Amino acid sequence: MKLSTILNSKQPTLSFEVFPPKKDTDFADVEAAVRDIAKLRPTFMSVTYGAGGSTNRATLAIAEEIHRDLQVPTLAHLTCVGASKESITQQILALHAAGIENVMALRGDLPSDLPIAKEYPHAADLVRELRQSGYDFCIGGACYPEVHPESADQKADIRYLKEKVDAGCDFLTTQMFFDNHLLYNFLYKIREAGISVPVVAGIMPITNAGQIRRAIKLSSATIPQRFRALVDRFGEDPDAMKQAGIAYATDQIIDLLANGIDHIHVYSMNKPDVAATIQRNLSAILKR
Repeated sequence: MKLSTILNSKQPTLSFEVFPPKKDTDFADVEAAVRDIAKLRPTFMSVTYGAGGSTNRATLAIAEEIHRDLQVPTLAHLTCVGASKESITQQILALHAAGIENVMALRGDLPSDLPIAKEYPHAADLVRELRQSGYDFCIGGACYPEVHPESADQKADIRYLKEKVDAGCDFLTTQMFFDNHLLYNFLYKIREAGISVPVVAGIMPITNAGQIRRAIKLSSATIPQRFRALVDRFGEDPDAMKQAGIAYATDQIIDLLANGIDHIHVYSMNKPDVAATIQRNLSAILKR
């Protein structure tokens, strides 16, 4: 099913992200986690893509399994950094052949040791390629409530985002954030700029203190004092930190739903128990 149909409805959605193994020897563990998360029957599942396409075959294999075998709507990530037109054409064909209807079009991080191909310098270029492929994909794009790290300022960032949407994005998914007011302000500004596609809020449950450092490095996210206090108080106790982190993420999601943000995507880090607890915490709310 195309996610544009789902996301343009008023029904609240809860979806989960999974990522492929970095090593072939880890595939069985990842596959087991994917199956357990699929048993929760989320609205959809997304499958990430390794830097420079390092896990592209695993991404496709997992996405195809979720779609064909587990019968959950699937969103496959595709990045274009360092990719040639020929390789992107082959990957688009493979996605179509696997029955994947939904693609998250991303530039990808800039690795220091990878040459940057001229064909796709920006995600908008990949969006255009997907739109012109003739396969009628539903195309997603990324957005940054706190500004993309490479953008000069938020105005420039929103101008580029508008270009990406105009190129053919059907919906947007946000980078992780920990202060909902940042998202509310961002949504107001992009709607003013004429961006009207659905926006899915990306939530990262922080279940151990080490994730904070990685989250800041990856997204430059602002960490509110309320959350810093939580980490300071419970960070040395794994069980307490996990419970507190899930509670904080749940509280964020409830506030978002109460304020009309209907679509939530949880970066579940291949942890079925975290996904299941959040879903259980929201069970009655999502049925409204």
